[in-house]
Amino acid sequence: MSKKFFYIMSVLPWLFTTACNSEEIKPEVDNILVEKANRKLYLRKGNEVVREYSIGLGGNPIGHKQQEGDNRTPEGSYIISGRNPKSSYHLSLRISYPNEQDRKSAKERGVSPGGDIMIHGYPNKVPSFMAQFLKNRDWTQGCIAVSDDEIEEIWDLVPNSTPIKILP
Repeated sequence: MSKKFFYIMSVLPWLFTTACNSEEIKPEVDNILVEKANRKLYLRKGNEVVREYSIGLGGNPIGHKQQEGDNRTPEGSYIISGRNPKSSYHLSLRISYPNEQDRKSAKERGVSPGGDIMIHGYPNKVPSFMAQFLKNRDWTQGCIAVSDDEIEEIWDLVPNSTPIKILP
C-alpha cells in the first residue's frame, strides 16, 4: 500500500471528528403549525417539519378563543408579532391575536376579544420540580406553553413576522 493511502486513512478520523463537532446548522423556519387536539407545535420550512414540540394550552382548550378570560387558545391564522425577553414566563413570542375578524366577532357580542396570546416557557418563579408538573398540561390562560429549553430553541429559530396557523 502506498504512503498516500496511509496518510489519507490517518487524516480521515480527524476530519470526521471535526465535522461532527462543528456547530449545529440551524434549520430555516418559515411557518409554524399548531394542532391543538394533538397538543403539538411544528416549526416548518414549507410543509417540511424541522422541529416538533409537545405543548400545553389554555385551561379551556376546546374551541376558538371567544373573549377575554375564557382560557381558550385561539384558532386561525396569525403571525409572530413580537418577543419579550423579560417575560414572566421565561421568554415569550407574541401571537398577533386578535386579528380583525376576532375583534369584529367580539364587538358583535359586546365583549373584549382579549389579547396577550404568546408562545412561552414556564413561569419564572416556578421551581424546576413544579415545572415538570406543568409539562404537557393545559394550564395557561390561552397561550401555548413549552418547556424553558424549548422556548429558547424556538426563540432562536423563529423570526418576527413568521406565520402561525393554529388548528383545532
